[in-house]
Amino acid sequence: MTQPPRSPCPSGPTGPRTIEDRWEQFYRYGPHAVLTLSVLVGGVAADLIMTRTEMYAAGVLVAVAYGLQFWWGRARPRNVPGGPAGVAYYTARTVLALALSWLNPFFAIYAALGYFDVEPLLPRRFVRAGLLTTAVTLAGSQSGGLPPASLMNWVAFCVLYVVNATLALFFWQVGMREEEKARVQAETIAELERTNLRLEQAMAENAALHAQLLVQAREAGVDDERRRLAAEIHDTLAQGLTGIIAQLQVVTSLTDRDPETARVHLDRAAALARHSLGEARRSVHNLAPAALEHDELTGAMEKTVAAWAEQHRVRADFTVTGTVEPVHDEIAATLLRIAGEALANTGRHAAASRVGVTLSFMDDELTLDVRDDGRGFDPAAAAPASRTGGFGLGGMRARAERIAGAVEVESEPGAGTAVSARVPLVRHP
Repeated sequence: MTQPPRSPCPSGPTGPRTIEDRWEQFYRYGPHAVLTLSVLVGGVAADLIMTRTEMYAAGVLVAVAYGLQFWWGRARPRNVPGGPAGVAYYTARTVLALALSWLNPFFAIYAALGYFDVEPLLPRRFVRAGLLTTAVTLAGSQSGGLPPASLMNWVAFCVLYVVNATLALFFWQVGMREEEKARVQAETIAELERTNLRLEQAMAENAALHAQLLVQAREAGVDDERRRLAAEIHDTLAQGLTGIIAQLQVVTSLTDRDPETARVHLDRAAALARHSLGEARRSVHNLAPAALEHDELTGAMEKTVAAWAEQHRVRADFTVTGTVEPVHDEIAATLLRIAGEALANTGRHAAASRVGVTLSFMDDELTLDVRDDGRGFDPAAAAPASRTGGFGLGGMRARAERIAGAVEVESEPGAGTAVSARVPLVRHP
């Protein structure tokens, strides 16, 4: 009753290639075959159930039916059989089938065609009426012919009509659901194809973005490495060379007056040169400071403060607060570099008489404070990073920010300087 959806169907090179093509062949040639079959079967039983007049009438109606089928075979549009012509053909054939079945019940074989092509021929609102009309012809034939001859025939007719009508409507509804399901599946497949196309386009765009991000990441890595090396050179070579120059200046002034003291300063200059060379090599290989090779952060910080105090002949106190814990190498190296830079700035610029370094362990944070009582300065007027100096403050901040920390500087002319670094407390694994 409902034309099946299109689907693949294997066949020979000259035969129909889809189920839809097979139904098209049936709609075009099947009525001729079914009409011929009903004529043959009805003719065999004609002498038993028909009078001669009924035979003549049936012959005329059969001729009209063949003419109707030949006309429809020529007029029927392929794959679009509906419209006014389809309604006229279905109506005429149903009436002819009813009249023939009235004369000879075996012509109900021809009337059964109304179950198969009702949907392609009639508009949707008339399909139910076409099925119920065809059910009348079939029920009458099955109950012994039309009109029913007795009360028992009428009862049989009514029961068979209900059965035929119910089955016809049921299978029509099933066919409609299958058709709707096929339509939804076709729409879903089409939507999936469009989605796949969009995904392919998105993947192509993502590939281009990925390539661009790789280039940017490579450039960012180069820039970050340059900044790291610049900070390492400033914190190691620059400080070491400054100390060497200071020692050599003392040697120059004491060579004639105090050879022994000059010798001491020469030894210090040589030690600083060796230390600076080692730190330079470590910077190139991105290794931790030498002070952390054999000591934890607190021990390395204490030795760094003591060495600075001895070199600059300034009192420097180191204090630890909180519960000391092993710290991740990157955190320790960063704080040690910041402390060294802060002390180097104090030695070069502050002219301080006392320095205090405090390392505070808190629950989830480490704080390093370096304070001096020197001449101080205006932080807002501090020189920016350049080829000739001013890298210290920016370098300290960059180091702290690299590990999600921060550096704050408090100072004013004549009131000393306080450098405070706060970093996360990441414990040693």
